[in-house]
Amino acid sequence: MPSELLSIQPGELKFPFEVKKQISASLRLINSTDQYVAFKVKTTSPKKYCVRPNTGIVQPHSSAEVTVTMQAQREAPPDMQCKDKFLVQSVIAPNSEVTQEMFNKEGGNEVHEAKLKVLYVSPPQPPSPITETNEEEGNSPKAAAVIDNGDRHHILPDLTTKTENEWKYKLNETKASLSLLTEERNQAVQKCRALQQELLTYKSGNSRSGGGLALKDGQKSQSGFSFLFVMLVGLLGVLIGYLLGG
Repeated sequence: MPSELLSIQPGELKFPFEVKKQISASLRLINSTDQYVAFKVKTTSPKKYCVRPNTGIVQPHSSAEVTVTMQAQREAPPDMQCKDKFLVQSVIAPNSEVTQEMFNKEGGNEVHEAKLKVLYVSPPQPPSPITETNEEEGNSPKAAAVIDNGDRHHILPDLTTKTENEWKYKLNETKASLSLLTEERNQAVQKCRALQQELLTYKSGNSRSGGGLALKDGQKSQSGFSFLFVMLVGLLGVLIGYLLGG
């Protein structure tokens, strides 16, 4: 509230109260007169507050700033109500020096006074992290599904249907490949059995027709048959391994 010599802004001291934290508030003293004005700041709880500067001179048509610091409190007051008060005294000064006698009313000095209340307010809250996340996501499909309820039922089902169709296509493709490999393996087994039967028939025929040949010719025939048999068995083994491994 303004006095006749100084205008005080703001008219109340507001502290964003937090337990175990030192908090400061500022006062601006405005001198609209053509004279030097001395001021002095008092409080009902001097041990609780620190005022810098607590005295000073405000030059004509200028202002001065005062910082009031509340010491850290161990606990919050009931209902966040504060009964502390401040008193700002002002008096015309003959020069730029401040003395204690200037504020002595008994000495005949005209001292103006302004009383200020102390209010505790809630500290500012930090921005919500959820809100920031949504803003960063922008126009992504996930953000649109969460924010816009109207589009939510259109986006999620489309994504689900697309995923199911892809899996069904891959499953059918895998089944077709498996059937083809199974058929090829069965054909290879049948060919292997047919070749084995032919080899047995060939071996039996050679045994019956080879009695009248010379020993040297019999050894050559037996050697050629063994080599042919090994080659056929090796080739069949490679073919079956390739089909089964694929």
